[in-house]
Amino acid sequence: MARVGYIGLGLMGSGIARNLLKAGHELVVHNRSRAIVDQLASEGATPATSPREVAAQVDFVFTNLPDSPDVELVALGPDGIIEGAHDELIFVDNSTIKPETARRVAEKLGEAGVLALDAPVSGGDIGARAGTLSIMVGGPQEAFDKTLPLFEAMGKTITWVGESGAGQIAKVANQIVVAGTMVAMSEALVMAQKSGVDPQRVVQAISRGAAQCWALDNKPPKIFKRDLGPGFKAYMQAKDLKIVIDTGRTYEVPVPLTALTHQMYEAMIGMGNGELDNSAVITVLEALAGVQVGTASGD
Repeated sequence: MARVGYIGLGLMGSGIARNLLKAGHELVVHNRSRAIVDQLASEGATPATSPREVAAQVDFVFTNLPDSPDVELVALGPDGIIEGAHDELIFVDNSTIKPETARRVAEKLGEAGVLALDAPVSGGDIGARAGTLSIMVGGPQEAFDKTLPLFEAMGKTITWVGESGAGQIAKVANQIVVAGTMVAMSEALVMAQKSGVDPQRVVQAISRGAAQCWALDNKPPKIFKRDLGPGFKAYMQAKDLKIVIDTGRTYEVPVPLTALTHQMYEAMIGMGNGELDNSAVITVLEALAGVQVGTASGD
C-alpha cells in the first residue's frame, strides 16, 4: 500500500479520497475548509496543515482544485508542495486547468526532482463516490505506471493520453462534448414540454437510439423532480468552457458551438443559478420558452 496525500476535498476530491482510504492506502489530507478534513480524519486519514506538510509525508500527492491559479499556488507557492519535495515524490493533479499551466507546473516540479501527472477526471460526484471515474492522464509514462494502482481505486476508464498537458487536452475535448450534450438534452426536454408531449416518455423513446448519451442516461430523473443540486456546479462548467475557448485560441482551433454553450452557462450564472448542477442550464431555456419541465404545459 502507498502513502498518499490528497489536497482539495470538495464534492469530487472527498469522494476520491475516501476510495483511496477504502483501498487500504495511508492517506494524508489538507483542505482550506476544516470540516471535511476532520471527517476524513475520523475515518482514518491523517490531517495536515499545509501542502508542504502533506508532500513531505507521502510518495504520491494529489490535488483537486478549482482553477489554474489555485494549482500553481498549492504546487509552487509559499508552503507549497515544492517545499515538501523529496526523491521519488509523484505529483498528480485531478483538477481541470489550462494545459499550459499543467506543463509549467510539471516543469517547475521537475526541477525539484518531482514527476508530475496532469490527470483530470470525468464522471461527476457520482463517479467520484462510486470509484467509476474516467481518468485522462498526461505526463511521464514511468510516473503513470507507478500511479496506476491508485488510479484503479478511483476510476474504471484510465487512459495515458501522452506527455505533460495531454490529460488536460483530453479534458478540453471531454468538456466540449459534455457541456454541448447537456444543452442539447435541455433543448429536447423543453421542446417536448412546450409542445404538450410528456418529456419522460420522450426520454424513454430516444434514450436507447442514436441520441443515447451520458447526460440523457443520468440527468432527466433529477430534472423531472426539480432536484437541481450539484453534481458538478454550473459555475465550474463555465470555468471549464472558458478553458476550452482559451485553448482553442492558443492552438487556432475554432470552437463556435462551445462559445455559444459557454454563453448559456454565463446566462445561468447571471440568473443566480451558478451553484446548481450543470444540468440546470435547462433553466435558461425554460425561462426563454415560458415553461418548466416536469409540470403541466403552460404552468
